[in-house]
Amino acid sequence: MGLNSPNISQPVYHTFNQAHLKTQIQSSHDTRKKQNLLMILSGIFLTNAIISEIIGVKMFSLEAVFGFSPAQVPIGNFKQDFNLPAGALPWPIVFITTDVINEYFGTKGVRRITVLGAILIAYGFLIIFASTHLPPAQFWLDLNQGTTHFDINTAYSKIFRQGLNIIVGSLTAFLVGQLLDAYVFQYLRSITGNKKIWLRATGSTIVSQLVDSYVVLFVAFYIFGNWSLEQVLSTGVNSYIYKVSMAILLTPLLYIAHKLIDKYLQSSTLE
Repeated sequence: MGLNSPNISQPVYHTFNQAHLKTQIQSSHDTRKKQNLLMILSGIFLTNAIISEIIGVKMFSLEAVFGFSPAQVPIGNFKQDFNLPAGALPWPIVFITTDVINEYFGTKGVRRITVLGAILIAYGFLIIFASTHLPPAQFWLDLNQGTTHFDINTAYSKIFRQGLNIIVGSLTAFLVGQLLDAYVFQYLRSITGNKKIWLRATGSTIVSQLVDSYVVLFVAFYIFGNWSLEQVLSTGVNSYIYKVSMAILLTPLLYIAHKLIDKYLQSSTLE
């Protein structure tokens, strides 16, 4: 019996090794899938966040986009037009990506990508600031001067240095808004569980973007700029309405993203 014991235990040991090896391969495969997912989401998040900060120095008229005259809605001693910072355009993609990262990687994932985003934005502005102090090439000035004696170097510096003036407001609003969004999202998830994605996504946006919309404008344009408080409040209302409206309109995109991501992660199961 003792001589036959190794022959009996050998198939069991071999089966155990196969199962253990398959588990290790499966775990490694799943980890790689999640790493790829985080890399893609982080790329989308960071690209749109940085673009938003760079183009945020321009204000545009939403009425003019659709061919309407300024609304001029009287509010006290101030007339309300629907003007928005250009940086608001890509921002809905930022908070949708934030919600997706929060869903699959938690508050810690959002916190890490937010801090990285703030560092990269600050780095970008430092490079831009340095570029505005480089002496311009004469042929570049001559080519762009035309018949109006346009000084492209002065225009370049004025536009980008205006962006530098709002970096404190932008970074403050970015950090506060993103972290607040992450915590509100997780709080709502603790109530709803895995159901009602629309509620935690829209709810977190409603809270976080109220803070974000006013912090960036107040710090950047009121404290460090030359805007009146009425202009800050007016533009803040427009920015907030736009962001919340886009969050609601893009809710189907959030469900599509969840469906595609779940399918991608489930496809990692080894047969």
